[in-house]
Amino acid sequence: MKSDKPSQECANRVMDTIPLVMRFIRADMRENSATSLSIPQLRSLAFLKRNPGASLSDLAEHLGVTCATASTTTERLVQRNFVQRTDHPQERRKVVLSLTDEGKQHLEETQAQTRTHITDLLDGLTAKEIAQIEKGLTLLKNVFERSEVKKAP
Repeated sequence: MKSDKPSQECANRVMDTIPLVMRFIRADMRENSATSLSIPQLRSLAFLKRNPGASLSDLAEHLGVTCATASTTTERLVQRNFVQRTDHPQERRKVVLSLTDEGKQHLEETQAQTRTHITDLLDGLTAKEIAQIEKGLTLLKNVFERSEVKKAP
């Protein structure tokens, strides 16, 4: 799909590249998970690391599933002592989720192994190529961070 507009061509490349990168990361993290966690469970741990005290509905929205499905995923993580579920201090029917120390450690170890594998892939590149990737990723991150700020209530 060719376009005369540079931003549209760049959007096409983003749409082609990011899913490929995410498939690699997800598969590698799943393989590195010492306790054989599922991708939704690993995504849940990562979300809760970034959003301590999130609600079950926040997690469900992030995973793109129903609250019942998120609850089942969470229950399995609670049973493994990776997630702690507590009642919300002001809202009796709301549940607050947070990582346990064991959950944080497991996620960090899994992510560190995946970072090592990504490092191995990048080792074949020149310093200039790595600098180009870093510059592009920084620009891309800034663009998408601004879009999140606009959507915040």
